[in-house]
Amino acid sequence: MEVKTPKEETANTAAPNVETSINKETTEAPKAETPKPEVSNEPKISAFSLSSIRKKKELEANKQSYVKPTSIMPTEDFTETEMLVQWNKYAQRLGDKGLRIMESLLLINDPTLNGTTITLELPNEGSKLDFESQINGLLGHLKGHLHNHDIKIEIIVNEAIEMKRSLNDQDKYNRLMEINPNIDLLRTTFGLDLHT
Repeated sequence: MEVKTPKEETANTAAPNVETSINKETTEAPKAETPKPEVSNEPKISAFSLSSIRKKKELEANKQSYVKPTSIMPTEDFTETEMLVQWNKYAQRLGDKGLRIMESLLLINDPTLNGTTITLELPNEGSKLDFESQINGLLGHLKGHLHNHDIKIEIIVNEAIEMKRSLNDQDKYNRLMEINPNIDLLRTTFGLDLHT
């Protein structure tokens, strides 16, 4: 049997009191809520290896390459007149935005419709390249407003196309005279005069 000195007895008895007070403080303190990690469908990939870079590129390509199934897309019939109305509206919208070159390419002549293929004749390769750079916006507008997602645009380069230009009264009269020389007889019979 060991004999304890009074100092040892107080030290031994004081120690359990300290432990219990510490335990009480830790149990009584409010617990901070730990944030739950966000769950993502994407696998975690390290950014420090070549295989991980390749994997990231594949994931990005998969995200971008999703195309809505074509069976869901509408394919309603439309007339050439409806197509021309939407074509001109799009050209006007481009003009309002300040894209005058594309507007003039759209209005250079009227496109023709063959099924769902729209054919446009342009005067040179340069205008064809300018047109092709902006063709996606036009296709989106036509597909959306005509409710047909089978629409395609075909561009034909025809160097013989004359661009539309504003004609004055004399130019119009001369053109009509080329078509029908009897116009001059009509003008003299009724005493008509051109104001230029």
